[in-house]
Amino acid sequence: MVESIARVRHIRVTPRKARRVVNLIRGKQALEALAILKFAPQGASEPVYKVVASAIANARVKADSENAYLDERDLYVATAYVDEGTTLKRFQPRAQGRAFRINKRTSHITVVLATPEIDETEAGE
Repeated sequence: MVESIARVRHIRVTPRKARRVVNLIRGKQALEALAILKFAPQGASEPVYKVVASAIANARVKADSENAYLDERDLYVATAYVDEGTTLKRFQPRAQGRAFRINKRTSHITVVLATPEIDETEAGE
């Protein structure tokens, strides 16, 4: 079983919006996930697309280094999650000398791709 991880950190997308996109692809085939992300209207779909594409490339490199056979059509999104990153705090002037804080949130997106496990009993039949 080949397993690959791709991670992007401090991406300027709020975690709540990124989680909406990641929920679309969780458990799907990797190539199907790329197709879904390519046509998803959300703005967070572009960075998630890049992370999934990077995970596919990582799986290819890992399989080559281990001299293992890898069919990209077998890869599926085993786990995908979004964690909250650092928040950039900015201030905007308001009336009567007050200041209004603007939180510019960031996300850490992690995608793990894997090939399905083949049982020894099924392979022998």
